[in-house]
Amino acid sequence: MGETPVIGFIGLGFMGHGMAKNIRQAGYDLWVRGRSNRTPIDSLVGMGAKEAESPRQMAEVCDIIHICLSNSPQIEAVMHGPDGILAGARSGLVVIDASTADPASTEALAAELALKGGSFVDAPLGGTPVQAEAGELIAMVGCDEEVLEYIRPVLECWAGSITHIGPVGAGHKMKLLMNFIGLSYGALYSEVAVLGAKVGIAPETLRRVIAASRMGNGFFDTFMAYVVDRNRDSHKFSIENAAKDLGYINDMAGNADVMNIMAGAARQYYTHAMATGHGQDYVPYLSDLVAALNGVDLARFGETD
Repeated sequence: MGETPVIGFIGLGFMGHGMAKNIRQAGYDLWVRGRSNRTPIDSLVGMGAKEAESPRQMAEVCDIIHICLSNSPQIEAVMHGPDGILAGARSGLVVIDASTADPASTEALAAELALKGGSFVDAPLGGTPVQAEAGELIAMVGCDEEVLEYIRPVLECWAGSITHIGPVGAGHKMKLLMNFIGLSYGALYSEVAVLGAKVGIAPETLRRVIAASRMGNGFFDTFMAYVVDRNRDSHKFSIENAAKDLGYINDMAGNADVMNIMAGAARQYYTHAMATGHGQDYVPYLSDLVAALNGVDLARFGETD
């Protein structure tokens, strides 16, 4: 393994492009692999990155590979098969999964990579695409201390905060707990906005009061920027990904024999949104769906007090 590791990056979406850009701008040799959208791929290649033909090729030429995909089946697909990472893995390879994934799948993949002499790290993200571009994300890391110290300089390219949660799988468990809170907020804020509107409290008034109180937070701000200002890009996290994460959260609770009434209830709203064709809408749009179920049009309150 060279003194300066060669880095690979699979998954160049809202978060991945900014992360990969910051790695390249820090001077690392970078190999990338995206999907059908050529814009982020061409952007990074224009900065000097190389495009890999397959995850296997990336494993053959890189020392550290990032994965930033939507779900565990996608992660498993790039790890397995004749063109997967495991097929090209060699001793010393480190795979950093920055996705939000099923911890049980993470632990199984870690065991498979260990048989090849490699190390699997879960380092899911907290933050926004803007923070990804600025290199200011939160990283929740699950791995051995020795591995963390090896990859820390690379993580610091895109993370403003790095917290070692515990062994492999712990990072993804922490991220699911974080998303349990956030996605439950999405369901709660939707109900609150609709109930308020129904009893004569406009969303703008609700925002003004709550944002200034101890109950205000960043999630509330971006959520209400859609509810009040109708800014569709204020909180760019899809309902499809939210439903997936809540599924993982409920599975984790079931595996731990924990009663999870709140997570189960929140999941129902996102399941309904998926079933009615709104998977690609962003999470704040949930407020309109809850409003429609209650005969309310939140948009008409957008410019009133």
